Amino acid sequence: MELGARAFWLRSAGMGEIRPVTIPAPGPGEVLVRTLCSGVSRGTETLVFRGGVPESQHSVMRAPFQAGEFPGPVKYGYLNVGVVEHGPPDVLDRIVFCLYPHQTRYVVPASAVTPVPDSVPPARAVLAGTVETAVNAMWDAAPLFGDRIAVVGAGMVGCCAAGLLAGLPGARVELVDVDPGRARIAEALGVEFATPEAAVGDCDLVIHASATEEGLSRSLELLAPEGEVVELSWYGDRRVSVPLGEEFHSRRLVVRSSQVGAVSAARRGRRTFADRLSLALDLLADPRFDALITGESDFEELPAVLPRLADGELPALCHLIRYAD
Repeated sequence: MELGARAFWLRSAGMGEIRPVTIPAPGPGEVLVRTLCSGVSRGTETLVFRGGVPESQHSVMRAPFQAGEFPGPVKYGYLNVGVVEHGPPDVLDRIVFCLYPHQTRYVVPASAVTPVPDSVPPARAVLAGTVETAVNAMWDAAPLFGDRIAVVGAGMVGCCAAGLLAGLPGARVELVDVDPGRARIAEALGVEFATPEAAVGDCDLVIHASATEEGLSRSLELLAPEGEVVELSWYGDRRVSVPLGEEFHSRRLVVRSSQVGAVSAARRGRRTFADRLSLALDLLADPRFDALITGESDFEELPAVLPRLADGELPALCHLIRYAD
């Protein structure tokens, strides 16, 4: 027996629609999930919406349950929280997180869902995929007690990273962004805030997440000698210029990438993807992360909402999508 559902599809660059979809009845070892809420990241997901995934990255950028191909038609997304309506007893009726696109109901292997702790509200749990990215970055960056740290770019990933760093004993953590309005987010997360020109330098570590050439250049300027920039930005099909002349070599600076598609080498032998995602959900018991959800809409509004997110008309960190029963 097949079941009916509805899903958001990107028909072509900049144009989305809600389509009816047919899903199979769950088989052994599978779960049927009814979506409660999903999240739209204004970074990667709006880049996909604009058609900005370069051809060379089409396979790398596939979401776990993506349907269709870049640039479109494609069903894309990865921040989904729902309730299990049918499945094994250990997850039946549980609220779960899944790396699934925007869809009212879906069937996946039971191993693809992660139970949300009772201490984490469903709306906050949509941040799990982004907090997981920040956890991986922390494993890559290996910050130390007392470090002087800047996080450049107060988008979803940057704010999640700043939120995790806020608890590092003795550390100076500053969130840096061109938008002075992000000072409110920094305050909620428990870190300092500065605009790029006012940011404090002499940093041991800079986490860069602004996805701009100017942000990367400023990140290098903020480093102390032998400091390191951990690059979290995804630039899509844009080329960026990196200032590797002047003092880059004499100050022995480092730029390294961090990407959530693989568990950090620092933990790869001892942590699985499931371990990392479970940790991210546990960390979301902290209500400070509510500051990252900056708006919400109904599922039916998604075709009109995504263009506004993509062009900046609707400013957001994580925009919450709610689903009717």
